Formats: sequence, C-alpha cells, structure tokens
Amino acid sequence: MINFSNGREAEYFIASGALGFDGNGWPWEWPLRWLGLIDPKLFTVVGKSIGLHPRKGNLNWLMPWECFQPIEDGFVNKIDLTNMGFIVFYEKILPSVANFVVSLFGSEEELLCMVGLLEEETLAGIELNPSCPNRNVVEDTETIIQTTKVVHAKTHHPVILKLSVIQDYIAIASGVVGYAEAISLNSVPWEIAFPGKPSPLAKLQKRVSGGGGGVSGKAAQPFNWEAVRNLKMFVPEMPVIAPSIWTFKDIAYVRDELRADGISFGAVHARYGFLGSILPTLWVRKLIRGRRIHENGR
Repeated sequence: MINFSNGREAEYFIASGALGFDGNGWPWEWPLRWLGLIDPKLFTVVGKSIGLHPRKGNLNWLMPWECFQPIEDGFVNKIDLTNMGFIVFYEKILPSVANFVVSLFGSEEELLCMVGLLEEETLAGIELNPSCPNRNVVEDTETIIQTTKVVHAKTHHPVILKLSVIQDYIAIASGVVGYAEAISLNSVPWEIAFPGKPSPLAKLQKRVSGGGGGVSGKAAQPFNWEAVRNLKMFVPEMPVIAPSIWTFKDIAYVRDELRADGISFGAVHARYGFLGSILPTLWVRKLIRGRRIHENGR
C-alpha cells in the first residue's frame, strides 16, 4: 500500500493507457465495463501519457497490429506517445475522470505549463513519463532528477516517476526522494529483452526508427522485477509499483518476495483478447474478498 501526501491510499494500479485516456477502457471494452466485468473503481487508474501538443505516433486504428503484436508470454508495442494534446484532454476528458493519475511527457517548460493547469483539479496524482521505449532519445539522469524537482515545486499533487530499466534508475530514484512519491516502470525495450533478434514490428521500426518496441507481460518480468528488487534494496524509502503481472500468482510474488508497495496491471488486459480485459478486476475482487474473510476470521 502506498500512502500519498494527498491522503489517498493506493495498492492496485492500471498501467498508463491500459484503459485508455480516461480510464473507462477502449471502445471494445465498454460493454465489459457496463456489465461490471471491468471495474475501474477498484484501481488507481493511470491514463495514457499526454503531451502539450497533439502527437500522431504510430497507431493506425484500421491496422493496430502494425504497432502492437502478441509474442510468447507477452506483447510488443510501438504505439509511441500517440495522444490528442493536453488542451483537448483537459477540456474534453479530464472533467469526467475519477481516482485518476494524469500521465505527462514533454520538456520541463511543457510539463510546467500542463502541471500549472492541473493545480485546481482533483487528481490521484501526476505521473511523469521520461522513459517511452519508442523514443530515439533517452533522457539523462540529471535532467530527470531536476525536472522532477521542478515539477514537485509547482504542484500539490503527488508525483509518480515512470522509469525504464535502461536508465540509471537507482541514481534517479535516490535523487528524487522527497520529490517523487513512487517509482513505476515502463515496458522493456525489445533490444534488451531479445538482443540480436528481429522485432515483429521490424517493418515499422525501419520506417520510423526508434527501436523494435516495448515488451510487456511475462517476457518483461526478468528485467522489470530485477529493477523492483534493486530499488527496494538500494532506495528502500522510495515506494515502488511493480509491473508485468501475468498470472494471479505473480501478485503474491511481487508483493511478498519483491516487497513492492503497489501492483500495476497493463498488458495482461490483452492476454486473452477481448475477455482478457476482465482479469485484473477478477483478481483484485478475489484479493479483496480474501482479505475480508481473513479480517473477519480474526
């Protein structure tokens, strides 16, 4: 459980974009939400990352498989930071969200502009995303630390910092203690997860560059879970949200063995296609029910 400075407690998170820009799911998931099979209220939902300006990215709604494909025990995506831009998000989407973390990317100047507009909003928090695996530039350690400090000084909302295993995440986490209130982890670059192996998205990679995509799911566990373990060992005062959940047993492992403070559900929504979206809701309901039985039995 993570106790944020705004008084909110959070244990179960929906990873950035897994339920769309507003946390209500992508259009094909709406029927499942209407039936109660997806229940965003059980989670602290992180929206898909938003930039100050609209960004087309690589997502083609008519051919989504061009940038998102299943692999053995996971998925690889090269969606990039596709988004409608902050102003549209702020005016059209933000008024309808609840228990929501707004995920932002951009330069320090752009972040300050967006964060300033969010000051009067009721949010669960703000996630800073300097770690998209589909970008050509990896932000350096000192820039990330400095930007986090500047954003923290500008907002009263809790700040979550989203990092990658290819960054110096120990140094960054150490440098933002007292400024960020939790660390989350992004998908793993294809070249790290499968060195020397062509990506299923190689055609798109050749056209737009920026690597073979981000790997999520079980295939990302060796890398992201090592990062969780290292963060808890070397920066124990910093809460960590563990990603890459693929089975129900994974929840107990990251909580009890890795000592993660929060648990994030992302690619598992797509594990079994349309109906895979219900897995996190089913699992968290099971955990809550088990906790109640345990407490009542004391």
